Amino acid sequence: MNPLTIVPEEVRARLVTRFGPGAEAWCAELPRLVDALAERWGLAVRAAGGGGTARVFRCERPADGAAVWLKLTPDAEVARQEAVALTAWREVPSVVRPLEQDAGAGALLLADVAPGTPLREHGWRPADVAGLLGELRSVAAPPRAALPSLAERAEFLFDLTERRAPGVPTANARALARELTGDGSPLALVHGDLHPANVLLGPAGPVAIDPRACLGDPDFDLVDWALDGVTDPAALAARIAELARLVPGADADRLLAWCRATAVLIAAPRIAAGRRDDGTAFLRELAGL
Repeated sequence: MNPLTIVPEEVRARLVTRFGPGAEAWCAELPRLVDALAERWGLAVRAAGGGGTARVFRCERPADGAAVWLKLTPDAEVARQEAVALTAWREVPSVVRPLEQDAGAGALLLADVAPGTPLREHGWRPADVAGLLGELRSVAAPPRAALPSLAERAEFLFDLTERRAPGVPTANARALARELTGDGSPLALVHGDLHPANVLLGPAGPVAIDPRACLGDPDFDLVDWALDGVTDPAALAARIAELARLVPGADADRLLAWCRATAVLIAAPRIAAGRRDDGTAFLRELAGL
């Protein structure tokens, strides 16, 4: 058993919080699962990491020396949905490339992104990500049955926020999100968790990773780029106008509405942590808190 595949206690606790008690058994079984996948796909595990939804292993393929990433999650459906999205975006250079998948095991093998540092660590301008944002909406949407709707994704995010930050009111924002995902709303493949920490610097530009894919309004994927670093209404209006100008098909009015609907999702954990910075104050104002 490779010691790198043993799940640390603090990571185990986060996985149990996210996926429930069944994640305990998954963590215990993970070293054997990684060993089996490494043998099948010809991998040597070199490092381990990951957050609250997956374990990620940096691997080497001894056959050709290539660096690759093995990603596993306790929820096989999460892996299946990510595989659907990455397959749809396979020819898009600004999305990480899938190499192998075993959705039943909750496993994906992904190409390396070099240098691979998160865009958040370098700073960014709308022009830096406009190509990525446009390419994401350039592919045909998969069949409706293949992925959840954005309405379902939004309900999940509001439910999760209410569990993590009880006492922060979300009813008005949830109602606005339901209006935005109602009948007649756009239908496209949506990344669902697109923010500067989920975009890496690649050899030819930014590369998106870790989709929480769904089907719905692609302007949802612009929200974090509209709100990131913004602390007043004038700055938000200018950012939205610039994104709408740079990203084909973007709708400034819908993007502003999505910012209002989702501001509470970003603000709630900050409020729960006691943050009082200008950005949090603006998010509270935007959310009507």
